[in-house]
Amino acid sequence: MAEVIANGQANGPASQPQLMLQKIYVKDVSFEAPNAPQIFQEVSELNEAPQVQLNLTQRATGLGSDMYEVVLSLTLTCTVNDRTAYLAEVHQAGLFGIAGFSDIDHASIIGSYCPNLLFPYARHVISALVQEGGFPPFLLQPINFEALYAEQQRRVAGGEAPTLNS
Repeated sequence: MAEVIANGQANGPASQPQLMLQKIYVKDVSFEAPNAPQIFQEVSELNEAPQVQLNLTQRATGLGSDMYEVVLSLTLTCTVNDRTAYLAEVHQAGLFGIAGFSDIDHASIIGSYCPNLLFPYARHVISALVQEGGFPPFLLQPINFEALYAEQQRRVAGGEAPTLNS
């Protein structure tokens, strides 16, 4: 079983696999309402739901000494009558210490565990941006990062280019 380290203190032998969360932070954030204020009238008069599209990406960068920056990027685009109501984007990042795992477990931690840990923070930022932008509250539904990672691995095994989009 993996050893989890809190506040830099190990809870077991040094030879055990270690996973340590160093920091969670917003790396970049953006909100645009390019058709405001006219779009507010259209939203209030609309009889059907606005169209919302979520794009999700993830990347990991090795920083040396078993440290990795994992960035989960969410871009939410809302359109009304083919016009953009808003575009909200957040790059939620975390610094993780990952050591002593097999290559398969290491890839799984970066591909599913880390984004799963970052998602609630990104979800909160997106929700706040939309509401503070003057639009009705929007709550992103949970995302199964384990299933996305498994699908990505299946595509790679089948010779397709890897993507993490939803």
